[in-house]
Amino acid sequence: MGLTKFGVDVLIAVAVIAVLFFGLAIWTDETWLRVVLAVVATFLVVFSLNFFRDPDRTPASAGRGLDSLVISPADGRIVILKETDEPNYLHSRAWLISIFMSPLDVHVNRAPMTGVVEYFKYIKGEFIKASEESSTHRNERAMIGLNVHGRRILFSQVAGYIARRIVCPVKVGDTLRVGERFGMIKFGSRVDIWLPLDARILVKMGQTVRAGETVLAELP
Repeated sequence: MGLTKFGVDVLIAVAVIAVLFFGLAIWTDETWLRVVLAVVATFLVVFSLNFFRDPDRTPASAGRGLDSLVISPADGRIVILKETDEPNYLHSRAWLISIFMSPLDVHVNRAPMTGVVEYFKYIKGEFIKASEESSTHRNERAMIGLNVHGRRILFSQVAGYIARRIVCPVKVGDTLRVGERFGMIKFGSRVDIWLPLDARILVKMGQTVRAGETVLAELP
């Protein structure tokens, strides 16, 4: 298991802070302060390495010609599964599946299907708790519309109360492959995905899913 390239800047900063704290711990004569500095430095390092881990994943559709399967774009738990209006890209009623990511989940996001990026919009917004349903429309987010052989799906990285930095180096015209890493959200939050109403949903509320592996639905 490696570390994501999207976290290099944070990992470098954490390494510098950890070295500084360990240095101060060695320098000080106060035992309690030495312990506190060592514990804080160790926690920062362990937490950061865990947060920015990037395990290899193999989509269920890879190499099998199953290009109708929609693979989860994020690790986490399904907190919303319902029909709703999608006016930005699908311009129709659609299935909305929202996946909440805790700070302990893998935060690298992956493309749910193979297709061409036809729509991209970064929206400045609020930073309310990502577990609240209204965060879908109120929070800062990056929205990606994918054309899959003429069918449209939309997915969105939603920033949360703590997670205030979205990494999404994607632009219109790019081709994304199913399971391909396309970005991440630092630290914790959620990913929403809108699918056509004729999609066959294969997950349920509260289910735990894994980015690049779990099948969310199947398009006709």
